[in-house]
Amino acid sequence: MIRSVMLFCCVVCSGISFFSFRQKPKFDLKESVTRGKDIYIINCLSCHLDQGEGIEGLYPPLAKSDYLMADKKRAVQQTLKGIKGEMKVNGKMYNGEMNGFDLTDNDLSDVLNYIRNSFGNKGTAITPEEVKASRKSIK
Repeated sequence: MIRSVMLFCCVVCSGISFFSFRQKPKFDLKESVTRGKDIYIINCLSCHLDQGEGIEGLYPPLAKSDYLMADKKRAVQQTLKGIKGEMKVNGKMYNGEMNGFDLTDNDLSDVLNYIRNSFGNKGTAITPEEVKASRKSIK
């Protein structure tokens, strides 16, 4: 009887250990935003400026941007492949060009999470898995 109980306990503990190590860690938006700041400084700051205000008529604002916040998938795809042509942001027309960025799924997720949760924006997380799926759909 004692052997059976001990064997049962060992099986249960092994199963718990196995499944706890296999669980993927939950995505942490706050950590992603923190990492994204440095990526923004390196890749985005020169055009969109320190507070995401952009340059009127030339580079659209990211701060409180209706265009940016309206469509997560579009934000991912345009950051990956770039954009050229007209866009209306916060009621003003812009007609410019932004080159795409060669970032990893994690880095792109982080920088977009930073932008979408800074400068007066409040957005839901963009995960690396969402970036990966968007990347596949534009190839």
